[in-house]
Amino acid sequence: MTTDRKLNRQMLGKLLVIAVLMFGFGYALIPVYKKICEVTGVNFLTPKDVTVEAPTNSQIDKSRTVTIEFDGNSQGPWRFRPTVASMQVHPGEMTQVLYEVVNTQARSVDAQAIPSYAPQQSAAFFKKVECFCFTQQTLGPNEAKQMPVVFYIDPALPKDVKTITLSYTFFEIEGLNKKAS
Repeated sequence: MTTDRKLNRQMLGKLLVIAVLMFGFGYALIPVYKKICEVTGVNFLTPKDVTVEAPTNSQIDKSRTVTIEFDGNSQGPWRFRPTVASMQVHPGEMTQVLYEVVNTQARSVDAQAIPSYAPQQSAAFFKKVECFCFTQQTLGPNEAKQMPVVFYIDPALPKDVKTITLSYTFFEIEGLNKKAS
């Protein structure tokens, strides 16, 4: 009988160690993922740039224009697209564009948008003041929303960059609504 007890205690100890290691792995997964995304430039999660303020003395470079192309990709139960395909802006000029999303399901959905830029070097010069990508979005059943992106292009953008593509991937965040159900 004592041999069984000893084996049970050893098994309990091993299971506790495994549970602690699994918890630690899960806890460390998010910062590791963010760091990998930051280093590789893939799926770069863009936090709100707190250093960006609406310029009071705009230094608009009227001598050149940059074409901004907009793209929307969706991974989920909705239609997602920009309201305009492209626009011409002067570096330093504050500009707004709208993205439209329609939830096509009869249930609420929580979602997040992740931006990406082409060419990749332009990301450092694309300054978003307001963006729906800064927060998670909740869409009610069959709800349609227009979501703004307010931005300007830093006048320090290299002169050889004539076109920038801003692309968002809009995807469902699993599990948030299932808890409420």
